[in-house]
Amino acid sequence: MKVAFLVATEGVEQIELTEPWQAVKDAGWTPELVSTSSGEIQAFNHLDKADTFPVDKTVSDASAADYAGLVLPGGVANPDFLRLDRKAVAFAKSFFDAGKPVAAICHGPWTLIEAGVVRGRTLTSWPSLRTDIGNAGGTWVDEQLNVCSDGPNKLITSRKPDDLKAFSEAVVDEFGKTAD
Repeated sequence: MKVAFLVATEGVEQIELTEPWQAVKDAGWTPELVSTSSGEIQAFNHLDKADTFPVDKTVSDASAADYAGLVLPGGVANPDFLRLDRKAVAFAKSFFDAGKPVAAICHGPWTLIEAGVVRGRTLTSWPSLRTDIGNAGGTWVDEQLNVCSDGPNKLITSRKPDDLKAFSEAVVDEFGKTAD
């Protein structure tokens, strides 16, 4: 089973990429890094440059049909860049259209807001997205983890790096249900 991790070429919060990535690998699945350009992405530890990671596929070459689910790590710059990329937004939306699970942490829901998929859903995020989520028709809650069911589609959201353990466990639990 493959899981897509969608990130921009720079600005992803490294731990929000690496911790769920490792959880996916520990579950025996294959994580793939999907980005707006080929080559490498630059991760950050808050505002400081961290490691680089190789891109497996560009959004132009990726399809939701190839994956069991989608993970949207945060960082402030990462989802801000993604929401400006038409193909990245369409890629994220395609998981909702296909009824596949999506997980977003921290600022990750910005991409979902741009994709027009938060209306009627309850989610959590970094607190500064509260107004954006409300303006997009969603309901924001201040909880470590929120799993919103909408038919076959699950939306898993979490607030910040401190919530990564619960977030990663929910990703494995909910995405695993699609393999059944």
